[in-house]
Amino acid sequence: MDENEFFREATLRICGSIQIESALSDCFNYLKRSIDADSIYLHYITPNEKSGTVFAMADHGGGRRMDLRFSHPDVVWRYIGTGEKLPKELLLNRADQHPLGKEMVRIVGLRGKISCMILRLSIDGNEMGVVGLAARGWNRFTKEHLDLVRLLQAPFAIAISNSRRYLELLELKNLLTDDNRYLLNELRIQQNDEIVGADNGLSQVMQQVRQVAPLESPVLLLGETGAGKEVIANAVHNFSNRGNGPFIKVNCGAIPEALIDSELFGHVKGAFTGALEKRRGRFERSHRGTIFLDEIGELPKAAQLRLLRVLQEKEFEPVGGTDSIRVDIRVVAATNRNLEAQVRKGRFRKDLYFRLRVFPIVIPPLRERKGDIPALVNYFLLKKYRKMGFENFPELAIGALRKLTVYDWPGNIRELENTVERAMIISRDAPLRFDDLGALRLDGPAEEQSASDGGSLVMDDVLIRHIQKVLALTRGKISGPDGAAERLGINPATLRHRMRKLGIAFGRRVKHP
Repeated sequence: MDENEFFREATLRICGSIQIESALSDCFNYLKRSIDADSIYLHYITPNEKSGTVFAMADHGGGRRMDLRFSHPDVVWRYIGTGEKLPKELLLNRADQHPLGKEMVRIVGLRGKISCMILRLSIDGNEMGVVGLAARGWNRFTKEHLDLVRLLQAPFAIAISNSRRYLELLELKNLLTDDNRYLLNELRIQQNDEIVGADNGLSQVMQQVRQVAPLESPVLLLGETGAGKEVIANAVHNFSNRGNGPFIKVNCGAIPEALIDSELFGHVKGAFTGALEKRRGRFERSHRGTIFLDEIGELPKAAQLRLLRVLQEKEFEPVGGTDSIRVDIRVVAATNRNLEAQVRKGRFRKDLYFRLRVFPIVIPPLRERKGDIPALVNYFLLKKYRKMGFENFPELAIGALRKLTVYDWPGNIRELENTVERAMIISRDAPLRFDDLGALRLDGPAEEQSASDGGSLVMDDVLIRHIQKVLALTRGKISGPDGAAERLGINPATLRHRMRKLGIAFGRRVKHP
């Protein structure tokens, strides 16, 4: 065979496609004309880590991309580590009986009697990897076969280098695309609300925010549902030195327990069924920024332990991974639960509670700062007017504002916002009257409390009754317009999570009283 023609034709096929599996398949089909091989493998090595990855192969059935990661035992690194004992090429006609050949055969999953040729690949003295040809049976290859393959050392080295760079760029592109998609979604749903009441009912809260924001201490926001904890968390971030970094929100009560580790800490490719690519978690995305852990009291115990480690050591491992990832983050947590009671009941880790409770900020409910209601109403009117596209700016009927200020607002600011929007929908161009104010209250009159239990109910019993009342009003509808979640002013996933914990059945076939 003319060596120049062999080199030219084989090189054209090796470098003929950026998709390494296609290029390797074309090259293998050409090599078969001169070399009786059954398969060919490309893998790169990382000598300082004593590891490598088989990333492509081809056989009679075509080419395939692979991701077989391996670590060689010391007996093999005696051949590979310094390269002193390993020539640039090896002809092993009984590979299964040779230390290096036996290991290479095992990695790619071949069994029985195997012959192979191994060609080391390097560029400018830097080890890039190895190309190996294998055939079933002993004594399948000759020195003439090895001499032909030796001609292709440079083309294979260039191909493996280009492929590695391409795969790295592709992975970075996927990460950037994933980040952009995630951040755009966060921008769409994240409330950038101005803090109405900062100089009035929230003046003390804002004073505390300005005290702690420039520091790195964890912040724990305490307050009822709908009181504006996310807005205050935003303020802590914006007033801090991390204001130009990411602000990542996590609703701990809305993520299924089976997915919480993956969502928070990410996962590597192949970590579990369906993990088709590497994914970064919320903590890694928060690097050099702030992570807001809303409803921290809903976090499962296993995730609490991992969070404690992040707070203490600033590092974690993704699901399925072994390498630790270090992060520079600031943690702001929030809850409407009594965490001290949760600690006493063993539902929340004591050490995590005290680690988070470095600087607690209590956000007062709306009923304790009713002086903010007029400003809040004006703010929501303007916000909804722009969003809903009404022709005329809505006006308040005589006495409407007084109705709003005497009401106790059990759902806090979120309930006020929903009330304003509902009134705008009902009234259209007429002045807003708020005649149905309180009709959708969750807490019933005094007769709801039974005298037999001393005039008080366990909190879970109260919640069960409240939720069942709203479900009855919505005929079991949880999400969507006028669903139970909207009426309660909470996320549908959060409502379902709480219903499961409280043992409240839901679904189309369930009838609610």
